[in-house]
Amino acid sequence: MTAMMTLLNPEFFATYLVAACIVIAAPGPDSMNTLAIGMSRGPREAMAYALGVGIGCLTHTLWAVLGISAIVAASETLFGLVKWIGVAYLFWLGVQSLRERRSLHAAPEGDCAARAPTGASTRVLQGALTNALNPKVMLFFMAFLPQFTDPRLGAVGAQMLMMGLAFALITTVAYALLGAGAGRVSERLLRRPSIAQRLNRATGVLFIALALRLMLVERG
Repeated sequence: MTAMMTLLNPEFFATYLVAACIVIAAPGPDSMNTLAIGMSRGPREAMAYALGVGIGCLTHTLWAVLGISAIVAASETLFGLVKWIGVAYLFWLGVQSLRERRSLHAAPEGDCAARAPTGASTRVLQGALTNALNPKVMLFFMAFLPQFTDPRLGAVGAQMLMMGLAFALITTVAYALLGAGAGRVSERLLRRPSIAQRLNRATGVLFIALALRLMLVERG
């Protein structure tokens, strides 16, 4: 902790934490996805997804530190490639959720066998990919982190890494609590396939809507 504070300006870092908490608390694609997964699949999968989002935030931090984000932002081709991969992945997740809804439709009331849980590692990967493949998040980290560094202390890259780590930790905890809360509320509802169908459908529609929204993202 002492070593970290020698690399960070305490006043800048305190301001950064306040700003980061405000950004994280604002509704966005990642928080909506976490909420939807918690409602449709339960707290365990939502918390795993939240961990993946945190990993995605660390990925964007590394890209910003290494200058990869700047290269991608400056290249229309690379920016478009990242964006369209993200669009395709979100669309695929949406279709998968809608297909799962159809498989549940034939299940008798009270039969949860059709609702096989998604592995935690799969949800972590989904959270990491949906965040890491969002070029809007990439641009945010590239612009946000440097504002709170202090060049007088040197090691600007190390400062950005520590701030990115703090951002990822706060995001993971906040979204895990959000997903767990939504999951606890929905646990009883999910015992009824008819309700689970509606929640899965809503999740699928949300993923597809986010894919369409991402299609509209342009380079700054």
